[in-house]
Order: sequence, then C-alpha cells, then structure tokens
Amino acid sequence: MGHFTDIRALAFDLDGTLTDSIPGLAEAINLTLKTLSFPAASVDQITTWVGNGADVLVERALTHALGRTPTATDFGQARQLFTSYYAQTAEHGSALFPAVEETLRTLHQQPLPMAIVTNKPTPFVAPLLESLGIADMFSLVIGGDDVVVKKPHPAAIYLVLGKFGLHPHELLFVGDSKNDIQAAKSAGVPCAGLTYGYNYGEPIADSKPDRVLNSFDQLLPALGL
Repeated sequence: MGHFTDIRALAFDLDGTLTDSIPGLAEAINLTLKTLSFPAASVDQITTWVGNGADVLVERALTHALGRTPTATDFGQARQLFTSYYAQTAEHGSALFPAVEETLRTLHQQPLPMAIVTNKPTPFVAPLLESLGIADMFSLVIGGDDVVVKKPHPAAIYLVLGKFGLHPHELLFVGDSKNDIQAAKSAGVPCAGLTYGYNYGEPIADSKPDRVLNSFDQLLPALGL
C-alpha cells in the first residue's frame, strides 16, 4: 500500500479510536436503567449501541429495556439521568488505547495540525482530553453539539476543512466506525479505519476505508513517517 500523500492535517474520532470510553458509558447507562427499575445491560450489548451520540445510545438502551419504542417522556427522563451520571463516570471510565499517546506525540512534532471530531456531547470532550493528558495536541475540537448534524453526516469534517483552510484531499480522517468512514467519504477526504473500536459488531473493512489499521501506531508508516 502506498503512503497517504498531500496530507496537511489530521482529524480523529475520539471514542473507540483514541479512547476506550465504554466503561464510563456502560456505567452511566446501567445507573440510568437501574434508577428506572430496569435490569442492567451487558457491556458487550452497550458496545453495540455506541457511536451515534448520546441521544441514540439512550434511545437504544431504552428500546432494549422496554421492548418497544420509548415515548418522549420515557426518553426525556432517561436522557437527563444519563447526562448526570455520565458527568460522574466519563473521566474515570476512559483510557487511551495502546500506542495512542506515543503516536500522537510523534505526530504533534510534525507540521500537521490535528483535530478531534466526535459525536460525544461537547461539554464532556475538553475535560476528557485534559484528564487523558492529550488536550495540548489538538488545535481544533468539534463535539456533537458544535454541528447541526452528527457523523455520518460530513458537516463536522467540512468544519475542519474550513477552519484549517484545506482542500478535502489534504485532510486524513481516522476513525473506528462506519459513521466515521461514511462521513469522510461524503466529505471527499481520505480515511483510515481502525479494527479495534466500536463498529456495531461489524468489521471496519466492510466500510471500505482507504486504509485498515490494526493498531494506532500503524498510522505513522501510512503517513510515510
């Protein structure tokens, strides 16, 4: 495989790409379910509900618990509970995946500005990056509340292109789910898909990213570094 050429900046998904955030999300979902007198869900199950933002995560959990589509009242109550619980579980329930920190430090030494593009609710993103010790590496952070439509819509990637002043072929987007790959393809930017993240139980290769990476540090040779 050849290198990605012409790349002048990088953008990364967060959950499932840089951070293993499932423990904190699962804890918040199960506290929510417990408060509503529903049984807890397994971590494997919750993993398949992650990737489209907090609203969809809560909706999927409720649908599973109720055995039907939740009403607006069901949803509103659960969403509020989830937000309050996740404020407590988000930081202690997240860790960087292997090789992420060292690889980001190497990339940070290159003249390549880096962005985060996540569907995670914006208020949680900066504190999480701080607690993980990687906040200083990103010159742009776009959370789920910063665009009208979340990934797989390309809005957030267009925002990165605009802020960084780039043509689509100059930005590499790195993610772990089909939402990331679809958003990148819709925006016309090259993309790399990681095999270890959260992709609804499907292989990331099925989404046909430009490169499939099995570990985060494989990004460096892909960029010719």
